[in-house]
Amino acid sequence: MVYHYNTEHFLPISIEQAWDFFSSAKNLSKITPPEMSFKILTDIGDQEVFEGMLIDYIVRPIMGIPMPWQTEIFKVNKPNIFSDRQLKGPYKIWEHTHSFIQMDNGVLVKDEVKYELPLGILGDIAHSIFVKKKVESIFKFREQALNRIFL
Repeated sequence: MVYHYNTEHFLPISIEQAWDFFSSAKNLSKITPPEMSFKILTDIGDQEVFEGMLIDYIVRPIMGIPMPWQTEIFKVNKPNIFSDRQLKGPYKIWEHTHSFIQMDNGVLVKDEVKYELPLGILGDIAHSIFVKKKVESIFKFREQALNRIFL
């Protein structure tokens, strides 16, 4: 089954500041829960995302078990939107769209995630038991981290 998770968060910064922060993969570790031991393996330096960019990570989403994850940036429209998809990792499908909407006093940051777990019915059971809560907790942590950084 394909699942969708959507969230939005207002930050009192310009759309350019939002783009600069989110389009740099090196900032991912700042907004990922520490218990996931997120580590970027690809040497990306200070590059901002571009279509076709591949990024390899190691992440520990469940019981500290290391899992390789590779994403591809497949859509970029600076400074409004970029999308990534998992090429290798724990999900059957993972597509994440990051949108930035300029508002009067800042920017609205929107995350739209489409995902599916492997293993059919077993994946659906895992989703209902713990994966859904894990995805929600990751984005809740992200919101709190962004508040610490930008508020």
